[in-house]
Amino acid sequence: MKAVTETSLEIVQRSGSNLAFALAVLPPAKRDDMRVFYAFCRVADDIADDLGFTIEERQTALQHWRELIRGGDILARPGVETEFVDLVARKELAPAELEAIIDGVEMDLTPLRFQTAEDLKRYCYHVASAVGLVSIQLFGYRQPETRVYAEQLGYALQWTNILRDVGEDAEEGRVFLPLDDLERFGLSESDLLSGKPNAERFQALMEYQSSVAQAYYKSAEEALVDADRRSMRSAELMRRIYSGILVKMEAGGYQVFEKRYRLSKPRMIAEFLRAKLIG
Repeated sequence: MKAVTETSLEIVQRSGSNLAFALAVLPPAKRDDMRVFYAFCRVADDIADDLGFTIEERQTALQHWRELIRGGDILARPGVETEFVDLVARKELAPAELEAIIDGVEMDLTPLRFQTAEDLKRYCYHVASAVGLVSIQLFGYRQPETRVYAEQLGYALQWTNILRDVGEDAEEGRVFLPLDDLERFGLSESDLLSGKPNAERFQALMEYQSSVAQAYYKSAEEALVDADRRSMRSAELMRRIYSGILVKMEAGGYQVFEKRYRLSKPRMIAEFLRAKLIG
């Protein structure tokens, strides 16, 4: 695969994601560090999603990032790789959590199915909670409870993301919801892939999954102590954005096959200002 020569700033500027939006509320030094970390996550995710290369080629590219994490003899190339290696050394980031992120995106190389909620939770840990655990180190957390906050919030954000994207994922032949839960509500994998599941059963399924996500949001809120609340303002902005999307899905009857739920621009601006000025 072609080496990534972009800088972290260039990668973040073209991403346009809610996470990139949330970085803007941070003080300059922390924002710069998080930009590099986010760019690492974005590059790893792009490698896994690039269907222009074989699975073996993508695995090799991800292994290159593992070697950079481990700090071996491999030479970091100019651009985001050099920035990332410097960040890992300077902030003494935990290799296990960084490699967990690589493991998570590698799971997406082949079609995924999750039999149980615990199976899905393990996936969410790799693609979201591990990201949160690295992020809070860059934010500057002080209390051990904040690690619980980061892990629980990761589950909540990813669960919400999965619910919002049920329709889009089905179009690509992907089903992330636990198969046991589908069966419990009288649905099958093929029902979701068809894009036209039984409305009443699908509503019940989504209400249940929404309650799971809400429970993770509650656990995260309960774990965040006042001593770290201000430093977690970027994470709290993400919590308010995604919990707001979840509420909007609930109010809209989970029309995820017809539309993509998002917050309005005025609401996004209001949440940004709240995070920037208050925390």
